[in-house]
Amino acid sequence: MIPNCPSLKTKIGVTQAGIGAAHPHFVVRKGYFRRKSDSRKVQRFKCQTCGIHFSRSTFSSRYYQKARRINGPLYQLLVSGVSQNRAARILRVNPKTVARRFLFLANEARKSQIKFIRGIPRGSIAELQFDDLETSIHTKCKPVSVCLGVEPNSRKIIDFQINEMPAKGMLAQISRKKYGPRKDLRAKGWNRLFKTLRPTLFPEVVVTSDENPHYPKWIRKNLPRAKHVQIPGGRGAITGQGELRDKKFDPMFALNHTCAMFRANINRLFRRTWCTSKKIERLRDHVALYVDFHNRELTDSGAIFGGS
Repeated sequence: MIPNCPSLKTKIGVTQAGIGAAHPHFVVRKGYFRRKSDSRKVQRFKCQTCGIHFSRSTFSSRYYQKARRINGPLYQLLVSGVSQNRAARILRVNPKTVARRFLFLANEARKSQIKFIRGIPRGSIAELQFDDLETSIHTKCKPVSVCLGVEPNSRKIIDFQINEMPAKGMLAQISRKKYGPRKDLRAKGWNRLFKTLRPTLFPEVVVTSDENPHYPKWIRKNLPRAKHVQIPGGRGAITGQGELRDKKFDPMFALNHTCAMFRANINRLFRRTWCTSKKIERLRDHVALYVDFHNRELTDSGAIFGGS
C-alpha cells in the first residue's frame, strides 16, 4: 500500500469556475535504500505533486533513530530485572544511549497502554482487585505508593498511579527531620485511577482490597454502586516477600502475585538493591514499561474480552 504524502503544503490550482482547489497528491515508488541502523531494506517514495522524497520510515516514531537493533533486546532486559548500566554492558552500547532509549520505550509503552484501555468494552469488567505497593525514591525516608487496578480473571493491569506519601513507623521522625514534612497524595492517585477505570467497569463491580481504612470512602465516592469486599491481611509466605500470603487460599492472589512480579522484574523495586529511583518520573516510566510487557506478553490476551 502506498502511503500519503507527509507534506502539508499543496499547490492551489484554479478550476474553470474560478474557485481555488487543492490538487490531490500523486505518490509513486522511487526505489529502495538500505538503512544502516538495522540493515533493513526500506521502500522510498516520491510525491509527483510537491516533489518531495520520503520513505516508510518517515512515519515511524523511530525516525532518525540510531542503533535501532537494541530496542527489542533492551525492552526485554529492562522488564526482566536488569539495570540500565548492566543492559548497556550486555548490549555493548554507551549507558547514555540506554538512558535515552529507556525514555523512548517508556513513552511507547504508555501509548500502548492507552490503546489497551480504550479497547476494553465499556462496562465489561465485573471484578477488580485494588491495592497499593509501597517503594521509595532515593531513600526509605521518601516513600511512594504504586496503586494498581488488576482484573483477577486475566491478571491484566488496567491502570496504575504513583503518588508521594509520608514515611511511617520508626522512619517518620527521621524523615521529617532530614527532608521536612511530606504530603500524602495517595487519595489523589486513587481518584485518578478510578476516573480512568470507571468507563470499563460494570456499575455493580465487585472491588476487592485489603483492610486499609481509607479505601471504603474513596471507592464509595468514585464507584457508588460497587460492592466493596475487604480481605484481612496475612503473613508473608517468604521473608521479605510481603505480597505473597502464607495461606491455602488467597482471595487477592491475582493482585498480590502481580505485585510480587513487579518486585522480581523491575530492578529498582527489588527488596534489597542499590538500584534506586532518583526521580519519581523515572519510576513511573519503568512501571509503565513493565505494565505494557505484563499485559501483552505474560497474560492471556483474550480473557478480559470474553475469550479463552
